[in-house]
Amino acid sequence: MKALQIVEAAYRGTIEEQDDTILWLSHAMKGVGADLTVALRGNAVNYAVKGQAAGGLTFGNWHQTQPPDIEQDLTSLMEKGIQVYVVEVDLRHRGIPTDKLVTGVGLLSFDDFVDLIEDSDRIWHW
Repeated sequence: MKALQIVEAAYRGTIEEQDDTILWLSHAMKGVGADLTVALRGNAVNYAVKGQAAGGLTFGNWHQTQPPDIEQDLTSLMEKGIQVYVVEVDLRHRGIPTDKLVTGVGLLSFDDFVDLIEDSDRIWHW
């Protein structure tokens, strides 16, 4: 079964859990043999921008000592054999140039995105 994880809601739970829940879930599922692809769209295309840092966050006396590292999370997914894509139109709408993307992240035209959906057995939209 080939499953497509479409991640559209960005930074959900990344302060409390230090990871995006769905990226973490994708790691775990791949670890037990799932055939996954990740497509970032909407605000989640921001995940694919290299060099982001979330350190230095404080609330009163509380300091975030383990900030999320989404770039490393994506890189690790790709190292496990999970292809990660961004939907080009969503990237363009946010003014993000393609040379700022994490190495290995693929680009999808909207038509390619539709084809990816059609070629997947299961679609999980987050």
